[in-house]
Amino acid sequence: MKPTVQSTIFEELQEKLEGEIHRDMSTRLLYATDASAYKVLPLAVAYPKNESDLQHLIKFASDQDLSLIPRAAGTSLAGQVVGDGLVVDISKHFTKILELNQEEKWVRVQPGVILDELNLYLHSYGLFFGPETSTSSRCMLGGMLGNNSCGSHSIIYGSTRDHTLETNCILSDGSKATFKNVTDDEFKQKCEANNGLESKLYQQINQILSSEEIRASIDKEFPDLKIKRRNTGYAIDILSNSSPFSKNDIQFNFCNLLAGSEGTLAFTTEIKLNLVPSPPKEKALVCAHFKSLEDAIKGNLIALKYQPGAVELMDDQILKLTEGNRTQAKNRFFLQGSPGALLIIEFARESKAEIEQIACKMEAEFRENNLGYHFPVVTGAENITKVWDLRKSALGVLSNMIGDAKPVSLIEDTSVNPEVLYDYIAEFKELMKKHEIQCVFHAHIGTGEIHMRPVLDLKNADDQEKFHAIGLDSAKLVKKYNGSLSGEHGDGRLRGEFIPIMIGEENYQLLRQIKQTWDPKNIFNPGKIVDTPKMNTHLRYEPNQQTKEIETYFDFSSDMGIVRATERCNGSGDCRNTHVTGKALCPSYQASLDEKLSTRARANLFREFLTNSDKKNPFDQKDLYDILDFCLSCKACKSECPSNVDMAKLKAEFLQQYYDSNPIPLRSKLIANISKINKLGSYAPSLFNYVNQHPTIGNIVKSNLGFAKERSIPKLHNTTLKKWHSSTTNGTTKKRVYLFADEFTDYNDTPIGIKTIQLLQKLDYQVIIPKHVESGRTFLSKGLVKKAKFLAIKNINLLKGIVDENNPLIGIEPSAILTFRDEYLDLVPETMKLEAKTLASNTFMIEEFLYQEMQKGNISIDQFTKEKKEIKFHAHCYQKALASSAPTKKILSFPENYTAIEIKSGCCGMAGSFGYEKEHYDLSKKVGELVLLPEVRKTPQSVLIAASGTSCRHQIKDETEREASHPVEILFEALV
Repeated sequence: MKPTVQSTIFEELQEKLEGEIHRDMSTRLLYATDASAYKVLPLAVAYPKNESDLQHLIKFASDQDLSLIPRAAGTSLAGQVVGDGLVVDISKHFTKILELNQEEKWVRVQPGVILDELNLYLHSYGLFFGPETSTSSRCMLGGMLGNNSCGSHSIIYGSTRDHTLETNCILSDGSKATFKNVTDDEFKQKCEANNGLESKLYQQINQILSSEEIRASIDKEFPDLKIKRRNTGYAIDILSNSSPFSKNDIQFNFCNLLAGSEGTLAFTTEIKLNLVPSPPKEKALVCAHFKSLEDAIKGNLIALKYQPGAVELMDDQILKLTEGNRTQAKNRFFLQGSPGALLIIEFARESKAEIEQIACKMEAEFRENNLGYHFPVVTGAENITKVWDLRKSALGVLSNMIGDAKPVSLIEDTSVNPEVLYDYIAEFKELMKKHEIQCVFHAHIGTGEIHMRPVLDLKNADDQEKFHAIGLDSAKLVKKYNGSLSGEHGDGRLRGEFIPIMIGEENYQLLRQIKQTWDPKNIFNPGKIVDTPKMNTHLRYEPNQQTKEIETYFDFSSDMGIVRATERCNGSGDCRNTHVTGKALCPSYQASLDEKLSTRARANLFREFLTNSDKKNPFDQKDLYDILDFCLSCKACKSECPSNVDMAKLKAEFLQQYYDSNPIPLRSKLIANISKINKLGSYAPSLFNYVNQHPTIGNIVKSNLGFAKERSIPKLHNTTLKKWHSSTTNGTTKKRVYLFADEFTDYNDTPIGIKTIQLLQKLDYQVIIPKHVESGRTFLSKGLVKKAKFLAIKNINLLKGIVDENNPLIGIEPSAILTFRDEYLDLVPETMKLEAKTLASNTFMIEEFLYQEMQKGNISIDQFTKEKKEIKFHAHCYQKALASSAPTKKILSFPENYTAIEIKSGCCGMAGSFGYEKEHYDLSKKVGELVLLPEVRKTPQSVLIAASGTSCRHQIKDETEREASHPVEILFEALV
């Protein structure tokens, strides 16, 4: 903290605010980075609740000679929202859609409204907001205005600037102003008025742009006006080409200046946006495969002739990176061979026939020019979404390169006229050869903007210098082609240094004058656009920073160590998706909308503490313990995070290392050893249940152990599954299966285990419970990894000789059986890796096994009732992250007249023991209330509720009083 800023000053400010200010080191570290390569530690972080709070913050910054850094989702790629002042996070409270005018087609929003949520709201009105970024599930309109964001469909819809009608702002003197279209007379009146700073703004711009010489210089030096993606410096070229300075009929509007200004001129509180009619319902993608990037660039000009809505590029390197991503694997369904580049060409028309005709003609022209070899036409909303998700994943999967050298955001935002793109890329490749650097290419080729990321190691001092040298050379190259250095991601710290090259020194001085007038004390986001520091300073890593090698219990060798595993997170913010987008990542953030509870926050702190700690045990960090405590370990990050950050694994590793230096809490020991407790209780289950269920005794036990009194403790069954099974016999069978009697089904959910065995036996399978120990799931959930490792090794040794492709291992509880396919692979020593992989490949959830057998014809539809049933089912987190919910839907729909619908929920909120724990109960309930619990409550009693997970069923029972069945129970009851 700056020595002149005393803590008491912040305390006095807090008393004036309805919102909050946080000055603890952990919070400051969380906001020191965005999705860029930069890191600057702020003084504090503010969460204002209203405009009054913002006015107080602006006055405070002015009085104390501090800066304010406006921040929305924090997905900026050029370091726009990092700074050493006070970060002002509007994403928590400025999130309202204020007004919709359907007839005039406009909407008024606060800057924290998320793009996808806005368009979901507008859908029923047949309207939407045109610019669509790849971060649309979490990016906010304020950030889009600040960066003048575009998106894949900018060919049609242009940029945010093109759709911004009006903004309400607070100026640097604390006064409020509204900017919108003004007539020439109104412009004159604004200049002549004497109402403080707002008048000065109009007077200054009038003085500047009234000069023919200045306007000529602007026309000459600024990027080609034909380029749709044009975002270099302040957009005085747009103002210069509007009335009263130009003869065209474009009215003057300061919103054109604010769009792309990166929060450096004013603080926006409301935005009025133009809306467009929803596109034609018939859509299709032509996914053109090319042998080389150059062929794809030539093909782009052909594609543009057919008036597509979007043309997007993916090169071979990015396509290869998606191969190892769990989520993206299913999105690669349309690929054939190994294309050197791919063009995704979207058409929206009134009929399928029209699209088919266009696709046919376009393919013919491609082939006539010997361009491309495969042109699949993808239709259907689900398949189209998969293709676009593959394209949008590029930002995240680029972090998956192993090692310290990564494709870095540097020149990825350059935009040139598509007609000169081929020559530009040819020169750019020569530039890369000169610097001896590889590069990846993707994104918005249809508008002449290809994201190009050179592969650099920004921990290396030489590469940090190359970072600057490539930036400088590319700026000169873009200038040669009259392009824009920034097309949609903004200048920020990354490109601001090169703006004088792009627009000329004299025009750059005009920008500095504008900044000085709008913000004389330089309080609004300084160091962006004008007076920007050298672009290779304030990076995340110090020159020649060494990566710590830390011994771990889990195997992190695929990431080259745990530190690099945390560095996978590039800040793209996918973990800030909200529940309305249908994503599971990240439940604690979705329920709280608090950055501290996002996966990104945990990864940021992990990286910081492991890298910079001088402790003998770098994991001995109470701040990190506290922030990880609210992670539900749902595994959604492992699949939905494009960088595959596995926070559940990282959390378990951290806790074990933390407990190596700190005592293990009693409750954690009890939960981890619940199987031992249940085993003792199984000798007198009635007494055990009486004590735990008794309203007085049970609450005393819960209170003393730190469990929520609102929770019901799972009952023990009057026998165990293993005991019951040992007393049964198998008849003549056609196939043998091994059933894993997991620690939950063995003691608590025994009736489900019994029905599973009975179902399999009636379907003519021999069911054997082999000798095994518990899965280790409870130990992993509480961070006792050493014990889990012991159990993993023991289970593999016990099962390796009997489980194979002909004799699979199946399990009932997803969290237990999927441990074999997930954690076991990283727990066992290298000498057991092959055995662990073999066992994993032959281990299945019961739903997966049944579905496979149904597909093979080994289970017949005639074996089930023809009665009608409707079922709604909730899939377990681990099932969604590590396997698939599809088999559950398939088996529940297998009986002839059964219909199963998946509840589009994320985590149920219980997450093993998490929801039972007193301090987590409220968050657990909030997670459940996002989607699952309301959906269950509104479901008629005639519709069955199904859930594979024991925790999920308990959450549903506790909060809705509905009994959820395991899918196996429903199938068993359906047998004839």
